Amino acid sequence: MDTFNAIAWLPLCAGATIAGLVLAFLAFRRRGAAAGMRVTAWALLPMAALLTDALQSLWTIGTTVVGFVTGLVFKPTVWAGVALAGLSVVLFVVSGVMRGRKLSSGRKQPVAETPEAGAGAAGPQAAQKPGQKPGQKPGQKPAGAAKPQPAVSQKPASKGDDDFSDIEELLKRRGIS
Repeated sequence: MDTFNAIAWLPLCAGATIAGLVLAFLAFRRRGAAAGMRVTAWALLPMAALLTDALQSLWTIGTTVVGFVTGLVFKPTVWAGVALAGLSVVLFVVSGVMRGRKLSSGRKQPVAETPEAGAGAAGPQAAQKPGQKPGQKPGQKPAGAAKPQPAVSQKPASKGDDDFSDIEELLKRRGIS
């Protein structure tokens, strides 16, 4: 026999509704009309669920949830699955952090700043080149120079100092610095 049908639902729901209506009457007297109407609304729900046959659906939902929770708590295989799911989440997070570090370490800071950007955009040290005075823009001539000086090719910096020195030299020769 089905468990739902073994219970006498009419007296149970009627008793819950009557008890709720008594509490609603007390709420009307003690806390006012709003509280009394709210308790009345809750009190009418058990009989409404019985008369609309929603009670059986609620019973099925309740037994399914309880069965799922008890099966989750008392089965070791379920806990092994939960542990594997947790390990999977940890691996996703760690791989994302490692991937982010790999991408950020592969990027280099820009060596020279464009003249349009201004000297203060990336700080005075980032825009300065060797032999350039502080506060002087990259394409600006020195203040005391009356005639243009011939372009002096600088020796590339040692390989350990700057990885882009050969690229900088090539850009300077082409006038793109």
